[in-house]
Amino acid sequence: MNMHRMILIVVLTLLSGSVFAERIKDLTHIAGVRTNQLVGYGLVVGLDGSGDQTSQTPFTVQSLQNMLQQFGIILPPGTNAQLKNVAAVAVHANLPAFAKVGQTIDITVSSIGNAKSLRGGTLLMMPLKGADGRVYAMAQGDLLVSGLNASGSDGSSVTVNIPSVGSIPNGATVERVVQNPFLSGDSITLNLNRSDFTTANRLARAINETVGPGIAQPLDAVSIKVSAPGDPAQRVAFASMVENIIVQPGKAAARVIINSRTGTVVIGEKVRILPAAISHGSLVVTISQALQVSQPPALSGGSTAVTANSDVDVQMEGDRMFLLNTGITLQDVVDAVNRVGATPADLVSILQALKGAGALRAELIVI
Repeated sequence: MNMHRMILIVVLTLLSGSVFAERIKDLTHIAGVRTNQLVGYGLVVGLDGSGDQTSQTPFTVQSLQNMLQQFGIILPPGTNAQLKNVAAVAVHANLPAFAKVGQTIDITVSSIGNAKSLRGGTLLMMPLKGADGRVYAMAQGDLLVSGLNASGSDGSSVTVNIPSVGSIPNGATVERVVQNPFLSGDSITLNLNRSDFTTANRLARAINETVGPGIAQPLDAVSIKVSAPGDPAQRVAFASMVENIIVQPGKAAARVIINSRTGTVVIGEKVRILPAAISHGSLVVTISQALQVSQPPALSGGSTAVTANSDVDVQMEGDRMFLLNTGITLQDVVDAVNRVGATPADLVSILQALKGAGALRAELIVI
């Protein structure tokens, strides 16, 4: 088979008769125990002439003036500060669950003006706020920038990666604790990462078989309520035991995922196709162009000209028909598509046509 016409089909499937069990830790998360997003605004100083052009970013000058006022320095009215080593930046970070005061977290610093690079800069102390507007961390430190920007006097320049974004490992110190419901009440709630009634029921049953009857109760396709001890130490030990219980999750629904931009096709194990006959031909349009020189006769007064002569050829190739029998399996689908020599674009059309005809027993998702 021509290698250029072969289709790369990524198949996510479970082998028949095999048991794939997972830990509850990998299937769920405890309700209310999550990370929180923090964001802030600040200044990066110490740049080597690659900062904001202050005439185009007046907020940088305003931010610098406000900072200087806090140190008792007031610029005279009408001062036109021409700064090249300062950049206004946005800072964001994720505050982990159970983060305590004094712990440090990583932060990302991004230019919001027209600074060419943040390499070599230092972030001045600034607050990081949560969605409620309260300050949860203070950030400051020297930036690590993986990108670089170099330019010549003739206007040429070279940029590697993104020099306008940097990071500071352990660049922020936690100043406020985010409360979560882990220690409140007489139970904890486990939420499945992917909703599934079968998995929720099996998970509750596995907990009851391991810990004791009536301990876990499935509430819906996502949540399982689990009775837990009230003492913090005992609750932590209980949660550790529960999250390591092995459960066999329910198999995913029959789905076919198509990425129309890359041609990637993912077919689930439970996909089935009813009897269908398929004929699909590829339309090939070939356009070739040749240049011709037109030379006028001597003493005619004309001029030599170059003209283009185009040739357009349209043909159908690969006209084939194949039959899909009832009860066809995933392997049969892959073999039939590869046998007919369809391209990724052809496969998308075939699957969409099968879905429209009601022969594809699966959910067709195009991303």
